[in-house]
Amino acid sequence: MTSFKTNTYSIKSEGKSFYWASFFLPKKNRIAASKLYSICRYLDDIADSSDLDTSSQIKDIFLQVRENKTSEINIFFEQNQINLNILNDLIDGLISDQKKVRIADEKELVEYSYRVAGTVGLMMLPIINTKNNEARKHAVDLGIAMQLTNIARDVFEDAKLNRVYLPKEWIGQITLNDLKNDNIDDQKNKIIELSIKNLIELSEKFYANGFCGMKFIPLRTRLGIFFAAKIYKGIGNKIKKKGYTYQFERVYLNKLEKLWITIVSVPEFLFLKSIFTTYKPIRDNFKNENI
Repeated sequence: MTSFKTNTYSIKSEGKSFYWASFFLPKKNRIAASKLYSICRYLDDIADSSDLDTSSQIKDIFLQVRENKTSEINIFFEQNQINLNILNDLIDGLISDQKKVRIADEKELVEYSYRVAGTVGLMMLPIINTKNNEARKHAVDLGIAMQLTNIARDVFEDAKLNRVYLPKEWIGQITLNDLKNDNIDDQKNKIIELSIKNLIELSEKFYANGFCGMKFIPLRTRLGIFFAAKIYKGIGNKIKKKGYTYQFERVYLNKLEKLWITIVSVPEFLFLKSIFTTYKPIRDNFKNENI
């Protein structure tokens, strides 16, 4: 059995936005959420650890976890009543990253985002004591929103890994080499920046669905999830303020920016106007019994 040590993966150093927001979760929930983050990061690191295809290794880990009831991961999922099949969806997403990543259209982009992030939203629900089935679609959409933010800020970094998540229907004939070229011509640059704009605007629709589901989260755990979402959305807002400029370095929020977003978000949390908005289906239906 592949060894897994949760303390190997520090959210303080590797998941800074989540680490900040986790302070607003009760200790028990914070510990469980941190462990889930560690499990997901462990698998993600295996997927990204080599230029070689590690699909078989990732599949083997899941099979071993599923068959070994005494494994640390299996015990954690049992204790927190998390459906192990959702982890399998996440693994499908990670395996797809092992191939030449080229996204065809928006529907494929959203389905990929479900696999690698919407799944995490679903797995978080029992950890934050949320049992209402209606919350599931909101959790999925919030996860998708966060992943779209990730993609928007990591276009260049992903290109260096031979991954293009900007849909072909948006970027047309833009190539991998174009995305890695720091001297790209103006016309192609405008197409890339328009695609980044499309990502942010699409993410905002998914964030809206995520926020209007906050009413299903118990008050004790709601604040941490709310701030995590606001901080991630703040990354998208920063990209927007920069005019969706295609940059060759990751956009991130410093501590002062996170603090400011936290402070200005308090009134919104107290009144939670977003909970009175209506869920608006965005995802084209793709078959998945876990949602």
